[in-house]
Amino acid sequence: MLKIHKSIVVLLLFILLFAGCRSSQHIRPGDTIEVAFEKAMSQFERERFSHAVRSFETVLSMGRGTEFAADAQFYLAKSHFNNRAFLSAASEFRRFARNYTRDDRREEAEFMEAYSHYRMSPRFNLDQTETYNALDRFQLFVTRYPGTDRAREAQELMDELRDKLAKKKFHAAEMYMRVRQYQSAAIYYGLTVERFPGSSWAEEALVNQILAYVYFAENSVRERQQERFEKAVESYQQYLQIFPRGANRELAEEHHDRALAGLARVTAVTAER
Repeated sequence: MLKIHKSIVVLLLFILLFAGCRSSQHIRPGDTIEVAFEKAMSQFERERFSHAVRSFETVLSMGRGTEFAADAQFYLAKSHFNNRAFLSAASEFRRFARNYTRDDRREEAEFMEAYSHYRMSPRFNLDQTETYNALDRFQLFVTRYPGTDRAREAQELMDELRDKLAKKKFHAAEMYMRVRQYQSAAIYYGLTVERFPGSSWAEEALVNQILAYVYFAENSVRERQQERFEKAVESYQQYLQIFPRGANRELAEEHHDRALAGLARVTAVTAER
């Protein structure tokens, strides 16, 4: 029985000691701003990012005009980012860049604001608002910091985001093709090329646009077939201009030949009348 009581006492002492240690890590009334900042940084370094967020917010509320304010603002943003709270991170990085324009970390903050939006960009088939937000901010960053390593990284990320947007347009066109809405398919293939000519989807989209116009013509009344076959021929000419050595040129030529054959039939019927 005595041993049991001793064990309970030891356990209680351990709990009290542990609680005391945890309490000493948190900002308490009476702590100076220097002590508060040190505690916040300790939580950040120990990757306790939720606690760090609250602590850096406390530091900022204690003294925005002090020497600790810029560091607290910067690490508040990083804590949000590391905690995967990307919308809050973007907002705090933007606040840092706006409030501390002469700070050496402004470039990093502006990049991280854009990168936070990049991290919120969803799969291609979902709403792409955050993709466009990231593109806008990366473009602004590249304009402000041309030639820097981060600008080059931003450019690569922009290419990735544009490819995602192109994929969304391309798959919309594919859906219209499946349901035989050929005019709509041709329009969306065209948008893929027009808006994202450097994407990995552009060449295939232009080839498929030729076929979409061929199908559109073949399924139209005779009076409208000629202009629609001619649309297919125009798409082929555009393909030759943009992708003269394209991987799908042989397929493009097949679709073009089908369009020319359709035009020949329409012309022959018209001549007989």
